[in-house]
Amino acid sequence: MKIGIIGAMAVEIAEMKAHMAQITVKTRAGMDFYEGTLAGLPVTLVQSGVGKVNAAMCAQILCGECAVTHVVNTGVAGSLCPELDIGDLVVSGDAMYHDFDCGGLDYPIGQVPGMPVLTFPADEQLVALAFQAAEMVNPGHTRIGRVASGDQFVAEKGQKAAILAHTGALCTEMEGTAIAHTAYRNSVPFVVLRAISDKADDSAQMDYPTFEAIAAQRCARVTMALLKALKEGE
Repeated sequence: MKIGIIGAMAVEIAEMKAHMAQITVKTRAGMDFYEGTLAGLPVTLVQSGVGKVNAAMCAQILCGECAVTHVVNTGVAGSLCPELDIGDLVVSGDAMYHDFDCGGLDYPIGQVPGMPVLTFPADEQLVALAFQAAEMVNPGHTRIGRVASGDQFVAEKGQKAAILAHTGALCTEMEGTAIAHTAYRNSVPFVVLRAISDKADDSAQMDYPTFEAIAAQRCARVTMALLKALKEGE
């Protein structure tokens, strides 16, 4: 077992990097891939950069050159659900694009032509273990559901309402579905973990800088708890 861990921003991987042992680094496509051990498991940890293209490139390098067996995407997201507050956690049941639109060709929002699925289902074992890990870190504040991704920082209530109407997702962010898509094409199990950094209203511009670091740290701790559970299950 070898786990690939992706965070888009430095703050999303900093705590995990600090806990890694036996680190070696290789650079590919402008990204540093930190290989070593974390919670007793071999891992490759990487900051992908923001957005779907960066995320997909990163995930393909993990699945191909790094030969990971599982992919975990960790980071922050904006809530689409009024019941999800800042610091709450979302474990992906599946992931879909909210900004992929081939409606003129009679495809629904999010559908990639040629793909047999509208949404990319996360691995059931990873989802179950991630939920347990999240509940250990922040009891009573975890939901399993859909993650919606697009190349937009979504800050306005109207934007969020439109995305929710098209996707039924719990949260929105900028990388998870591209990583899910890449993992799906490579037949590599994946899960997306998100800590909420802004609410389902117009407060994102105010809340995001304040709560990003807290949310990212919480999600990193969930990721490490997930790795511990995977190690114990070997």
